[in-house]
Amino acid sequence: MTKIIKEGGKTIIQTGARIDTMNANQFEEDIKPALQDGGVDLEMDCTELTYMASSGLRVIQKTMRTVMQLKGQFKMTNVNPEIYKVLAMTGFTKFMKVEKKKEEQA
Repeated sequence: MTKIIKEGGKTIIQTGARIDTMNANQFEEDIKPALQDGGVDLEMDCTELTYMASSGLRVIQKTMRTVMQLKGQFKMTNVNPEIYKVLAMTGFTKFMKVEKKKEEQA
């Protein structure tokens, strides 16, 4: 389930566990208000995200382009290693900020 949190001048989008063919369109609709409300400093918190299909990559690319057109900033945070690999393989890490999930201290 997608949550949108306004924190100061920043908008945080908390993803659910999956962005796939079944829910990518809904995810895109869920985050549209954040972009329309002047979400030029946008952070996608991927703490819960465990799977992302190519349809999810499309939504992220589209979102990033919209933020860039608004002269804003977009980053993904708390990305798990598997999803980070996909983002790196597809070149996303070359043109946007992607922060890996921090390892929890025992």
